Amino acid sequence: MSDPRYDQYREALRLGHVATLRDRFEAAASAYREAARLAPDRALPFVGLGGALAKLGRTDEAIAAYGAALDRAPDDEGALRGRADALVAMGRRAEAAEALDRLAGILARDGRLADACDAARRALELAEARGRRRQLQDLVARLQPASPDDDAAAEALEHALRVLDSVPTVEARPAGDRTTEPGAPDPARLSLAVEEALEAGDLDEARRRALVAATGHRAAGQSNAAMDACYQALAILPSDPEVHLLLAELYLDRGWRGPAADKLVLLGRLAQLTNDAATRARLCDLAAARFPDDPRFTALCA
Repeated sequence: MSDPRYDQYREALRLGHVATLRDRFEAAASAYREAARLAPDRALPFVGLGGALAKLGRTDEAIAAYGAALDRAPDDEGALRGRADALVAMGRRAEAAEALDRLAGILARDGRLADACDAARRALELAEARGRRRQLQDLVARLQPASPDDDAAAEALEHALRVLDSVPTVEARPAGDRTTEPGAPDPARLSLAVEEALEAGDLDEARRRALVAATGHRAAGQSNAAMDACYQALAILPSDPEVHLLLAELYLDRGWRGPAADKLVLLGRLAQLTNDAATRARLCDLAAARFPDDPRFTALCA
């Protein structure tokens, strides 16, 4: 016998898909929210919700929905593509490029080299960076042997080579030329520190530097940059509780109480499974301060 709650989830998801196909995006968003309520640990409803909200022009909310999907499934292709497109629509090209960097790495890992090359090309078009150019060059080298017999590979290769030829390499600027506000974290310097650790193959250090960057950006009021640094850290270690706690705080900073509460609930379940008393204590302190009447935390933190 099937689980009635799962059946309700599937029906809500189906209604969301049907409404989307019929361009009824308000109805789609409502259905996807219901699906997310019924199965809060699944990424798919949040991906669908992000798409519907983007169509409605509610781009900030769409980005938050895609972020919730990536919290649950950091490698979700639909969430990464949707997040990148939404960020481009907001004019946040550097952040969109970072989402496409992650997507290119995932696609390459799965052997989808033509798709990975397209994602890396788009990232380089949006924001030039040495590591980004090098990633595209590496993918081109891997893709070339397949291109004579594969139309998709040949097309991706042609587009990539055109971009590599046309996008100028950005030279490093002297420290005196930087234009960040006094006392604010330098985004380029923080990103370069993470990139250097990744190039050295030191994932633990890269994750640590990404977390430092996220904390620094948040302290300076740069919430978008802080969230992107968190996603960089999660790409290295998706279950990192420290990053998830910081993301919950960033959501609360922006007034996104629903996604913040959902994240804390999921993190609490993970802490229970792993017997992580320190994480549980920290999230319960945050929940007590920000969600004193939420029954989910009453049970979780008892």
